[in-house]
Amino acid sequence: MKLHKIFQSIALSICFAFLAMTFLLISTEDVSAKVRVVGSIPDFAAIAQEIGGDKVEVASLSKGYQDPHFVDAKPSLILVLNKADLLLYAGLELEIGWLPPLITGARNSKILRGNIGNLDCSTLIPRLLEVPITKVDRSLGDIHPGGNPHYWLDPRNGIAIAKGIAERLKEIDPENASYYDERLGDFVRRLSAKIKEWDEKLAPYKGTQIITYHKSWVYFSDWAGFEEVGFVEPKPGIPPSPSYVADLIRKIQQMNVKLVIEESFYSQKAPDLIAQKAGASLLVLPSEVGGRDGINTYSELFDAIVGEITSKLANHGKG
Repeated sequence: MKLHKIFQSIALSICFAFLAMTFLLISTEDVSAKVRVVGSIPDFAAIAQEIGGDKVEVASLSKGYQDPHFVDAKPSLILVLNKADLLLYAGLELEIGWLPPLITGARNSKILRGNIGNLDCSTLIPRLLEVPITKVDRSLGDIHPGGNPHYWLDPRNGIAIAKGIAERLKEIDPENASYYDERLGDFVRRLSAKIKEWDEKLAPYKGTQIITYHKSWVYFSDWAGFEEVGFVEPKPGIPPSPSYVADLIRKIQQMNVKLVIEESFYSQKAPDLIAQKAGASLLVLPSEVGGRDGINTYSELFDAIVGEITSKLANHGKG
């Protein structure tokens, strides 16, 4: 009987020790738990990482080399969203074809519209471009009723996005509010200095006329002072016909346009033909973080874009 009680006592001791260890582990996890942030595009994820530092765990649903209009709604992305504390997305119907079903499938109330874990980054932008003033229908192509959604390609908007992310992180994780404020201040200082540097590089080329593939570059052109005089797509999302290509080539020649710009995820066939026939240069550029090896931060994206554009225009000037 005594032996039975001894074994029972040992069993209870082991049980209590196990419970104590379990509670300790849970407590440790709670203290060190990171805010899980998911961006629809890698640019939002990259900015969130800079603001959140070691207090966040960041993922992106799309890759920088993918067209953000068309992303495969894979089951793996549903799992990512299921665990998210904060979802960052472009809005303005950029992700309309793929993000809503992922959110529904994730069954995560935190990231539903109207909740603290849902941040439409377009609401942070002080000035949206190309907001239609007339009724929009599909005959106009891939037109966004709320305005052009490619606003992250103006680095000044990167500051507005960062501020919005910091505010939302402070709401979700108030204990680390001062940490997020400190990192936001550092990010804004660094990005502001880079914007000044890029402004100086672009200044000699203000007024440059360019052709772009899709209407992705309007925010960049607005900031850089470029004039977009034509597009490879006759309407957003509509491929060019042979007659349209011929007309665009004549226009480029008549206006002496020297630069055709397109995103790296589009086919180069039509733009390359247009540039060759018109005597212009085709410049294929990354339009998102991760769009090319070595572009891992928001600043590195603009270092690449500004550097390659100014280099190409400088060489044209020498010619």
